This record gives sequence, C-alpha cells and structure tokens, in this order.
Amino acid sequence: MKELNIEALKPGMKFDAPVYIDERNILVPPGIPLREKDLERLKRWEIKTVKTEGNLIQEDTKAPSKDQENITLQQLLTADNEKEDIKLYETIVEQWHKILNTIRRNGHPGKELIDRIVNDIYIKVRDKKNEIVQVILMTERKVENEAANDVNCAVIAIIIGLNLKLVGHKIISLACGALLHDVGMFRIPEAILNKKENLSLQELEIIRTHPLHSYNIIARELKYSEEIAQIALYHHERWDGKGYPKNLSGESIPLLARIVSVADAYTAMINERPYREQMIGYDAIKNIISDNFKRFDPNVVKAFLRGMGIYPIGSVVLLNNSSVAVVVNTHSDAPLRPQVEILINEQGEKPKDNKIIDLLEHGELFIVRVIDPRQIKTDG
Repeated sequence: MKELNIEALKPGMKFDAPVYIDERNILVPPGIPLREKDLERLKRWEIKTVKTEGNLIQEDTKAPSKDQENITLQQLLTADNEKEDIKLYETIVEQWHKILNTIRRNGHPGKELIDRIVNDIYIKVRDKKNEIVQVILMTERKVENEAANDVNCAVIAIIIGLNLKLVGHKIISLACGALLHDVGMFRIPEAILNKKENLSLQELEIIRTHPLHSYNIIARELKYSEEIAQIALYHHERWDGKGYPKNLSGESIPLLARIVSVADAYTAMINERPYREQMIGYDAIKNIISDNFKRFDPNVVKAFLRGMGIYPIGSVVLLNNSSVAVVVNTHSDAPLRPQVEILINEQGEKPKDNKIIDLLEHGELFIVRVIDPRQIKTDG
C-alpha cells in the first residue's frame, strides 16, 4: 500500500480504492470525496499518514457541497421500502418502553399488552427475519436503551428458537421471557447501574441479584408461568457451571434460558454501554463463536449461527474488487459466501439499480473484511 501524507490531501479528493487510517479502519471508501472534517479529524488524532492501494481520481477536486456531506451510509442502506420496517420496529420499541416505565414504577401493565407485543415480534421475525435483523444492526440507539435491548434480545431468541425447530407455543414463551429477562434491573440502584468505573465486590453481588428480582416480577407480579420466569432466573447460568445464581451447568439449565443467554450476550455486544462502545455484528458473532463451550450451550450456538450467519444481515463489507456492499441474505451451508447488495461499486459510484450478488455463485469475488459503518459515513 502507498502511504499518503495528510498534508498533501485536499477536500474533494477521491481515490479509486479505499483509503485507510490503519489496517482496521477505513477513512473513505472508493470514489467518496474527502471532506475538510475528515482531514481535521486526522490532525486532531495526530495521524500523519494514511494508506491506499488506489490512485487519485483526476477530476475537479473542489470541496463537496453541503448536500454531499449530508449523504450517509445509513441513507444508502435505507431504501423507501425499508422505512416501513424501521417504523414498525420503532413502534414496538416505544410500546415496550411504556410498559417498562410502568413496571419501573411498580405498576402492573397488564399481560394482554405484553402478549400483544410478543406476538407482534414473533410474526415479524417469522415473516421478515432478514429485514428486522438489518434494522437491529443498522439503527443507531441511545446509550442504555433498555426497551431496544429487550426487543433485540427477543428477536435473536426467536431466530434461535426457529432454528432449533421449537413448537410455536414454546417460541412465544421464549420471546416473552427474553423481553422480560432484565426487568429485575429496576430493583438495582441506578448509581450502580450507571457506574463507569469497576464495580466493587459488594456492588457486583448486588447486580447479581437481578435475576431473582426478575423472577419475582414475572411470576408473582405479572403472573406468568414458571417456564417463563425461569428464563429470567437462569439466563446468567453458564454451560460450565460457573454462572449465577445457582451454578447450574449443562442441560440442567432450562433450554429456553440457554437460548436467551446467547441472545442476551449478542444483544449486549451490539449495543452501546456506559463503559464501552458497541461492537459491529460480525465482531459480536466472533466473540460468541470463541466461547469454546464455557458459557454457552454448543447446540444453541450452532442454531444461532444458522440463523444469523458469520456475516449477519446488514453487515457492511469490503469486497476484493474494492466494492462496498451490505449483506442481504446468508447461506447456512456456506456462511462465508452470503448474498450482498452493492452500495458503492468498483468505480466508486452508487449503482443506479439494486445490484444483488450471490457470492456463492461468483467465485472470483470474496469478502476482504467487515467495515464499521460509523467509520465511513459522512455525517455532515
């Protein structure tokens, strides 16, 4: 790769290959003009050089207009027909947020309201799994948005349940338990929940009481079944027996709790926390795979991978021809070669028509790496 001194870069310059800040982070994809903000950010970070395998595109290098600066990767990913999916997802999250606020105030929201949301999520995942997974991975969320975290956990749990061939009523129970699994956190002092420093041993023990609080809320206050309440009680148990609250191991942990354990871990990784930034979906998948049967049931992990793929729906990837694409479908038998939609082609241009490529049928193309959308969007 060629090294470019940032002093030689000017706003409006475009290259025919990606420009990298380092080996992992892309500054701009091919054909996207540099902005003054990009260069200022590099100087602020005291970065002296960037790297690219491409060449400068010789054309008018005037600074991009405000309209150009306002174009984001999110907009490339959000077609008109996807806005309905986003709106439905946001409606479900808002409804669940209101229910959580009622529970937070020690109120009783009514099982029929919860059951309706559970059913809505189940139908959405059953009928439009790919669309809702993309919405989950691409929708920006505020820190500690409990409602979105719960809805996302329910979505992932349902996907796993479907891949394990669970019967319908079991998946409904699973989704309900996934939505409610962390309601016991409302009984934990906020000062502990929002602490950015390391927790003391005493504070950690207080945090670890939340499954018991969740169980009591679900079983005694909301009057749900023991099966659903046990999902919350045991979702922090580990396959190797080193979890809590009862140090259960292996198949002595109820199956639905084992499923929510994986879904909850993945959801936590793709959501922002006060003490760390969110991961992109691909990195979160890698973390789940690297567990080596310590925390998670291996059969549940296999079902999770069949449902999500190595490159989850919505992952933004760089192909070996310098195209930038988004994963739109996966192959359970060939997880490294999903279907992708080209966002920016090898000429650095947005295709006029939707261009879907099945990497399973195009052996000459392959994924070089996953791109964090936050690194390449041009937020004006």
